[in-house]
Amino acid sequence: MNKVLFKYLLAGYFKRILITVLIVFCFGLIFNLFEEIEFFKNLNVPVFVPLMLTSLYIPSMIIRLLPFIIFVSSLWHFLQLRNTKELLTMKVFGYSNFKIFFILATSSFLIGWLVLFVFNPVTSKMIKYYEQTKSQYSRDIDHLVSINKNGLWIKENIKNGYRIISADKTRNEILENITIFNLDKNYNLVGKIHSDSADASKKEWVLSNVKINEFRGGIVKQTLIDKKIIVSQYDYQKISSLFRNFDTMSFLDVVLDYKDLQSKGYSKRYLDQNLNSFLSIPFFLFIMTALASILTMNTLKKSNNFTYIIVGLIVCVAIYFFKDLSLALGQTNRISLSLAAWVPVFAVGLFSSIGILQINEK
Repeated sequence: MNKVLFKYLLAGYFKRILITVLIVFCFGLIFNLFEEIEFFKNLNVPVFVPLMLTSLYIPSMIIRLLPFIIFVSSLWHFLQLRNTKELLTMKVFGYSNFKIFFILATSSFLIGWLVLFVFNPVTSKMIKYYEQTKSQYSRDIDHLVSINKNGLWIKENIKNGYRIISADKTRNEILENITIFNLDKNYNLVGKIHSDSADASKKEWVLSNVKINEFRGGIVKQTLIDKKIIVSQYDYQKISSLFRNFDTMSFLDVVLDYKDLQSKGYSKRYLDQNLNSFLSIPFFLFIMTALASILTMNTLKKSNNFTYIIVGLIVCVAIYFFKDLSLALGQTNRISLSLAAWVPVFAVGLFSSIGILQINEK
């Protein structure tokens, strides 16, 4: 009988998670589709392109909202068990409040790891394709910054044409092994600058050990100087800020390619933040299930679900803004970015642990 109850408990829980995910997907599809249509309204593209891009974007959004999806699903499931008297039946067969909570919370915890190892690598590829596809239609491509396996690449407008900058590595505001190609407005190469390193802490870059080649009428003039200053649209802070959207990077990418990503120019602080944000997901799902159990399992009396819907929405909004506040504290160096990813987990977990002890006594 215990096995039957166990399967019934999990089957109902997974069913409600699936339904909640589908509801979020539908709402996300509708709202994001309007944004994509607005983006493509003056472009001659097939109708299916906005729909395809929206479908690629939504799964990543669902993973970001997963703690709240788990909370709503858990709240719904606990209310269903209580209002249909199934919770009382389970108690008769030896299922305490704590045992029911622990089974569902452990399932949420395992779902978190499943998402990290199975679904997140897929959604990161989808987001990467989404951004690559959308960038092909972007009308604002005069200034571009890219980091790939060949290092850092920057394209920007200058007074008499264009400038393309490449750097093998970026480390502590220093760009290493710099090559700068100066092009005229017809994209003809008019000069080339090579430097061992450049201090990009400000928009006035200081280049060291510089070799300058100028191309005039088929003649190449070469000059060697110790230092040269160039004015760029970018400094190191602005460059690194462009790569803080880690949706294109999966948990496995961060774990397996951590050092390689640093050598390509990704900031160690933000890599650590991303890694800790990923690692906190299973624990966050666990405590969100705990929070839902605290709100619903303190009594066996049937109640009005509308009240719990309002309370649930308030809790979701409060935790969402608390996460944003924690992240803001990390970005302003009040606390470390790694700690900022765990502060909401610790805070909600502490509150939930006290509540779990109380419901276990009932």
